[in-house]
Amino acid sequence: MLKRFALLFAVLALVAAACGGGTTTATTQAQGSTTTAATGGGNAGQETGKSTLDVVKERGELKCGVSGSAVGFSETQPDGSVTGFDADYCRAIAAAVLGDASKVEFRALTAAERFEALKNNEIDVLVRNTTWTQSRDSDIGMDFAPTTYYDGQQMMGDPARLPGLTPDSGFEAIDGATVCTNAGTTTEKNITEGAKVAGVKITLETVENFPEAMDKFKAGTCDILTTDGSGLYGNRAAQIKAGTPGAENWVIFPSSPISKEPLGPVTRQNDSKWHDVVDWVVFTTFIAEEHNVTSANIDQTKDDTPELTRLFGGEGEIQSKMGLAPDAFYQVIKQVGNYAEIFERNLTGPLGLKREGSLNRLWTQGGLLYAPPAR
Repeated sequence: MLKRFALLFAVLALVAAACGGGTTTATTQAQGSTTTAATGGGNAGQETGKSTLDVVKERGELKCGVSGSAVGFSETQPDGSVTGFDADYCRAIAAAVLGDASKVEFRALTAAERFEALKNNEIDVLVRNTTWTQSRDSDIGMDFAPTTYYDGQQMMGDPARLPGLTPDSGFEAIDGATVCTNAGTTTEKNITEGAKVAGVKITLETVENFPEAMDKFKAGTCDILTTDGSGLYGNRAAQIKAGTPGAENWVIFPSSPISKEPLGPVTRQNDSKWHDVVDWVVFTTFIAEEHNVTSANIDQTKDDTPELTRLFGGEGEIQSKMGLAPDAFYQVIKQVGNYAEIFERNLTGPLGLKREGSLNRLWTQGGLLYAPPAR
């Protein structure tokens, strides 16, 4: 949820840029990190002949594209700091590359802006609940790191307006409904294609940012809200907490999502040195959980196995060959935590999202989280 005060100047800058076509950047500094609304060009990222890794190291700061309004994933707080699952993966990358998880400038981007911002070098990496698809991997020209959250699109409705709505309802329940979501997303395409296949008619209304869709849903302008299931559960939890009348009765359906939405970090194509680093930051959080290594016990457990010794900077380490400090991945776990810690801190604790029974478990527990050997 966008916070009214934290992004006031960023919003004004966005409006000014949209009206005047200029290149304006609004920045708020807080708690050792920066939140910026990117509104124009610039070459803040990769330079000709250099890997983004070298650029980030020389700059001393990571520019990370996030949503800024995705509940549980990246939320800009009133003081300008950014919290959430995606935000913590930005910090994990900074910890590995710069040795300091706070060295992040967060760029709040809409779904429509995110890929151009990455392609135009305004950011170094995109960690913005972005779905890995064939066209994005090829035609648009992105490279996707390992999936950090396996999601799926669902819908949410108010049974007070749509009687008979249950978690087992399907497309038949939205025939004739007005459906709201944000533009420039796979969500928009999935709901359109799904309705066509199911033979139902809907009126699709799109907005730039999901909080706008939520406002329309609460006002009754939209009958149905649709996005990734995690977003719906997160927003419903936030509305219940805020005391929104009837929010506890809102129904999320169907129980089996209507799409596959593998979400994770994104880099520019053909920058393998940088992409390898982002890959192994994610893999490190998986491997650490696999071995029960946490931010609290890493100093006691970092040499429990030869693989951990290598991964955390001891004998046989490979990080220096990647252009990183030997202890780069030690810093990831020490400063940010393993996958379970990141998930619990941002999704389970605040929102009640569970890993049990989901794909977001380690491969040893029946999930899809799997890392290659660190050797």
